[in-house]
Amino acid sequence: MIALTDDEGAMLSGARGEPRRLAMEHLVQVAGFFDAEDLVEVTQVHIMADSEALGEAGVAFLERLAAGPDSQRKVVVPTITDPRGTDFKAYERLRQDRSFVELERRMVTAFEALGVLMTDTCINYQTIMPPVLGEHLAFGDTGSVIYANSVLGARSNFEGGPSALAAALTGRAPRYGLHLDAHRRGTCRFRLETRPKALNDWGAAGALVGRAMSSYWEVPVVDGVEGAPTSDELKHFGAALASFGSTPMFHMVGVTPEAPDLPGLFGGPPPPATPIGEAEIADLHAVYVPSDDRLDVVVFAAPQLSLMELRALAGLLDGRRVHARTTLIAATSPELKAAADRMGLTARIEGAGAILLEGVCFYQMHAREIGQANGWQRLMSNSAKLVNIIGGYGYEPVLASMDRCVESAVAGRVLA
Repeated sequence: MIALTDDEGAMLSGARGEPRRLAMEHLVQVAGFFDAEDLVEVTQVHIMADSEALGEAGVAFLERLAAGPDSQRKVVVPTITDPRGTDFKAYERLRQDRSFVELERRMVTAFEALGVLMTDTCINYQTIMPPVLGEHLAFGDTGSVIYANSVLGARSNFEGGPSALAAALTGRAPRYGLHLDAHRRGTCRFRLETRPKALNDWGAAGALVGRAMSSYWEVPVVDGVEGAPTSDELKHFGAALASFGSTPMFHMVGVTPEAPDLPGLFGGPPPPATPIGEAEIADLHAVYVPSDDRLDVVVFAAPQLSLMELRALAGLLDGRRVHARTTLIAATSPELKAAADRMGLTARIEGAGAILLEGVCFYQMHAREIGQANGWQRLMSNSAKLVNIIGGYGYEPVLASMDRCVESAVAGRVLA
């Protein structure tokens, strides 16, 4: 039986209103499933917030919660959102169905009534209040969770939408998994025998680690990294690892805060290391080599682009023009889109015929339907996470560097 504080018991009894009663009931059930002894106070929540995932039933549930008194319905800890499914300024250019757009508007209205901040980003750790070592969270996006746990040393499990919303309404999460020291120890080991060059190579390395994982509870340890990777390199590595492996944490020896050296990570002698070198990275890329050079759409998203990535993209597009038979799409957060506008990056990117979206991520945008509406099938990206996911939406993905993706978009065909 889970132990509850007086405050938690009051919420469960309904004394704090029906939304908090429902939330606490949900958390108790999750805690029971995972044998959690109690709940932990969380300081931040990051919640999935796209209408494709929610559907009509999910949006209607949010609207019912949002209809109650302010004192009962407002979130009690800072709560921010993952990318949405619609950029309200650009949906017509992408031929998105208006029914999706209207459902999205209803969702936004309900979230705002609950006191949720519509940040619409999966790179919150690069843009909005990054968590710190030891901070307990309830994060939903897999890329955000693995970055928070691994690179920043914060603590969160993968929280589905209902669990994240319950945490937002109560300030609690079940204390199991990566909230506990015991589950943050290394379980397997990999050695980077070559330093990945471009972001797609960092993603490929993460994919190789993720593909080797056998369960959520594994924590891979990566050694052999010379020199600190950048935030974007770790972002692509972790996002791909989580996508291919459903894994919420890794250690990188000498880089991440809980891995100053190898000996203390396993609670015993380190296991043998699985090597990841140039050949293994090339083999991962070979899975996404197309049978011909047809190209419909180039997408830079999943994760959203940082300001540094936007700067690099603008530089690659300067003086160029995306071919008429190809679409180039990039997605970033609303905060960074405003910065890109101010710094002239948006004008440079869109001046080349590309589309810069804000607050969305491609695979959460009813990707199958917009692909059908625009005749897109062959998709090229530098994101290993995206190419892993997007095949399930009817696309033929190609993984390549940002440079090669841009060169291909300009040529109107996949370049070797």
